[in-house]
Amino acid sequence: MRHVGTSARRHVAWGARRGATRRGTSRRREPYVAHPALAACDATSRTRRTAAPGHEAPRRPAPRETRATPRRRDAPRATSRRRTRTDPLREPRAVLPGAPPHRSHSEGSTTGTSTTGIQLMTTTTPSTDQTAPTDRGGAVRLEGIGKKYGNFTAVHPLDLTVPQGSFFALLGASGCGKTTTLRMIAGLEVPTSGSVHLGDEDVTALPPHRRPVNTVFQSYALFPHLDIYENVAFGLRRRGIKSVKKQVADMLDLVQLGDYARRKPHQLSGGQQQRVAVARALINRPKVLLLDEPLGALDLKLRRQMQLELKRIQTEVGITFVHVTHDQEEAMTMADTVAVMNAGRVEQLGAPEDLYETPRSTFVANFLGTSNLIPGTVADATPDGDVALTSRGTRLVVPAARCAVPPRAGGALLLGVRPEKVSLVPVEDEARIPEGRNRVRGRITDSSFIGVSTQYVLDAPCCGRFEVYAQNIERDARLMPGAEVVAHWNPAHGFGLDAEQDIDAGVATAGSERDAA
Repeated sequence: MRHVGTSARRHVAWGARRGATRRGTSRRREPYVAHPALAACDATSRTRRTAAPGHEAPRRPAPRETRATPRRRDAPRATSRRRTRTDPLREPRAVLPGAPPHRSHSEGSTTGTSTTGIQLMTTTTPSTDQTAPTDRGGAVRLEGIGKKYGNFTAVHPLDLTVPQGSFFALLGASGCGKTTTLRMIAGLEVPTSGSVHLGDEDVTALPPHRRPVNTVFQSYALFPHLDIYENVAFGLRRRGIKSVKKQVADMLDLVQLGDYARRKPHQLSGGQQQRVAVARALINRPKVLLLDEPLGALDLKLRRQMQLELKRIQTEVGITFVHVTHDQEEAMTMADTVAVMNAGRVEQLGAPEDLYETPRSTFVANFLGTSNLIPGTVADATPDGDVALTSRGTRLVVPAARCAVPPRAGGALLLGVRPEKVSLVPVEDEARIPEGRNRVRGRITDSSFIGVSTQYVLDAPCCGRFEVYAQNIERDARLMPGAEVVAHWNPAHGFGLDAEQDIDAGVATAGSERDAA
């Protein structure tokens, strides 16, 4: 028999005992019996040790009991403690009182792009049928919505409806509440009162990532490590859509960047980056696209170009745009409807041309462009519907239909006219002025050539400061500072306002906002 060493015997014995122990956990272990070869070797070794003179064979310790205690059949099995990953978008949410029932993902809502650190600021984009009938009551409906921060009221309760598929602008100076209103629509601010409806759905209690809106901010925040293609495809990939090639290509063609798909953001101009940000938001097909002063970082010429581009994109896609801006020209260029806000309230709502031609308050008249406001007293009303008033000896006429308040004889009234509606001639040419036009005499105190026109400032006895913007078609060299002149205009171009209002409301605000723009 081949001799087997002690270490080999121990190794084989350990393996046999280990296997027996494992078997013992599932069934009764049989008594350990050593291999015949090991038993023979062990006997030979024991004989040699005992035969040696003066040698006492060491006692081997008794083997430990390795049989496992059998598990009772009625004992519960141990459960795995491994943690499973949870999707924060699928976590149960707290339901506010009066909130609509939550819709699961199987009911049509899909998780959109939640972008805390990127420009695309929203959330879910539920699949919408583009052929479905128009939502009742408009795309966005605000009912008594208001916001307070402690004792300060940022937005007074207001009712507002944004028509489906329109370009809507919230226009106002800094601190007027326009951005707070936009954030309440997006779900980024919780209203203190009132409700927000998107279509027929009350979304007041829904978090931002559950609302079918996307938001574009002034900072583009494109992913610098991704090319333009992947930046635009981000929202679709976030929602788990695999095939995105055609949708991304169509969206890049819409913003006229199809040839720039593989470029990085730093290789594009500011206007091109802005279009990429808009494409990234629109590819999710939101019900409403919210724009928070997205053109503020662009220079004047590029900003005007992007105004036309945004309007073209909105017309082609047919999605409702809600645009926040302090730039009067920007709002009037792009928007179908403008809401002028002041101190948390909507001063006037309407089409841009209506707001400009017939303002209803001194704030709108001064903030939206420039107005000459002349205080006067109503003398009488002519049969053809015109209102005659006098101002320090000067007789003026304004149509009654263009007055914001009903004129009454002897009452005070502010007559307004835009500077570009007024013509200017030297006093010696007054006889050439047609009959029936309003006339104001004065002296030129300042003039500024700005290219398309020359802006004159007059000192008029009836109202003090009076401005005239004359087109540079046929410039009269006699119209110089110090010259006596006559300003005249068609009475149909004037408007009447309540004389109890502050005549300077909105003047300083409009000037500071124009300087910032």
